[in-house]
Amino acid sequence: MLARMMNDFAPLFQLHGRMNRLLDDVFDDLPTARPYGTGYPAVNVWEDGDVAWAECELPGLGMDDVEVLVTGNELVINGQRKVADVADARWYRRERAQGRFSRAVELPWDIDADRVEARLADGVLTIKLPKCESCKPKKVKVLPA
Repeated sequence: MLARMMNDFAPLFQLHGRMNRLLDDVFDDLPTARPYGTGYPAVNVWEDGDVAWAECELPGLGMDDVEVLVTGNELVINGQRKVADVADARWYRRERAQGRFSRAVELPWDIDADRVEARLADGVLTIKLPKCESCKPKKVKVLPA
């Protein structure tokens, strides 16, 4: 009984598989459909003493393609990825996203914007984010009563 029922639905299963493949091909170019979605570039942030570090991979981008902004406790990385513009080309695969991007990361303390350093080397943007002096812990002298 089950085998006959499965045979009756076989064309429906085949159609389902074909539709999935068709939609995968159609939506393959949408950045939001990719595994990284709109979270490009991926950002790692960690703390080391009085400094936080942010690092992200930006292959193919130059210093003129990236902007780093710091306000209070927020780091913003803006940029634009450009892919070769070939007017009469016939594309066979197009997986590299292009266009503007922006990532914002909020830290649990204010950043000393005057001492922030950003370096782009070998496609990796590394940002040094020192804590502001007023955010650092201060030892308080305990007085006798």
